[in-house]
Amino acid sequence: MQAHWIDNDEDLTRLDLSAQGVLYEKLSTDETEYQEKLDELRDRRGYIEQDTIALDPKTPNLDTICNKFVDEHVHDDDEVRFVLDGEGIFDIRSLGDRWMRVKVEPGDLIVVPAKRNHRFLLTDKKNIRCVRLFKDASGWVPHYRLVS
Repeated sequence: MQAHWIDNDEDLTRLDLSAQGVLYEKLSTDETEYQEKLDELRDRRGYIEQDTIALDPKTPNLDTICNKFVDEHVHDDDEVRFVLDGEGIFDIRSLGDRWMRVKVEPGDLIVVPAKRNHRFLLTDKKNIRCVRLFKDASGWVPHYRLVS
């Protein structure tokens, strides 16, 4: 994980993210090891569904899919991602309304809290595969921030 404030490039640590309500952990990408940790997280936070999503340059309509997440939005549920392969970027609003940028890579687990404004981008590699956890699939519908 690489994390920093966008406005001044100052690095952020796991503890800094935690103070902002964002959970970050580094896990093994070995399925037997990470699944145990994800099961613990699921039980502790009440998630009931799990799936795996993959995006890469061969994904049909990749640009259209990615464009749904590049604008600032929130979800009614936490956004939980455990990266198995590839990389992506989460821009997350802090409690003080500053942008934090978090680049996630294999082994990174991130939980963006429900109702927290954020956006997601693929890196130039345009490749990510990750496990997602949900309390309810309907809670993952994006609600876009209206800019006046």
